[in-house]
Amino acid sequence: MKRKIRVLLADDHVMVRKGFRLILGGQPDIEIVGEADNGRQALQIAAQLHPDVVVMDVVMPELNGIEATRRLAESSPHTRVLALSMHKDAAYVREILRAGARGYLLKDSFDTDLLNAVRAVAQGQGYISPAVSDAVLMDYRRQVTDPIDLLTSREREVLQMIAEGKTNKEIAGILNLSVYTVDAHRGRIMEKLNLHTTTELVRFAMRKGLID
Repeated sequence: MKRKIRVLLADDHVMVRKGFRLILGGQPDIEIVGEADNGRQALQIAAQLHPDVVVMDVVMPELNGIEATRRLAESSPHTRVLALSMHKDAAYVREILRAGARGYLLKDSFDTDLLNAVRAVAQGQGYISPAVSDAVLMDYRRQVTDPIDLLTSREREVLQMIAEGKTNKEIAGILNLSVYTVDAHRGRIMEKLNLHTTTELVRFAMRKGLID
């Protein structure tokens, strides 16, 4: 017979824990092994019981869910965290995922979402509430923007010519701009890319395949 998914509920609201216990405890493949009403208690119980999944409220007294998740990832790496929150803000999601949570569930989610999330996280998969997934994707794209995307089309053109070894005067002649404008472009490129010398600009352009 397949082993049940052992779950620890960590939330400072008794009614929330009761609701989750009703939903999860009624499943043949899930067993509630304990409850905690703050992050510190969740860590202590997890150390004793070694649950497969901790359903962890993000906002709790004494020790919040983010810090508890961070510590749990170090002390019990085999226990996976499903974060619970009222917040749809991608910043909350980012912080708790960075701390080590495998999933993020909104408290007003449907019963089926909770069950799907617990089962997915128990298997080592990720789970994010459908209601926040769009915000998370947009946030992710903002966070991992390729620095070159910060440059305008003209700035990329100027960057390539600088990397090819052309002087400001030569670039100005080719692009029909004043030397002053080219110099301003160069300054903005360096500022946006956080580079300080022409050598660094050349290396960056090579890495991005702008020049051989």
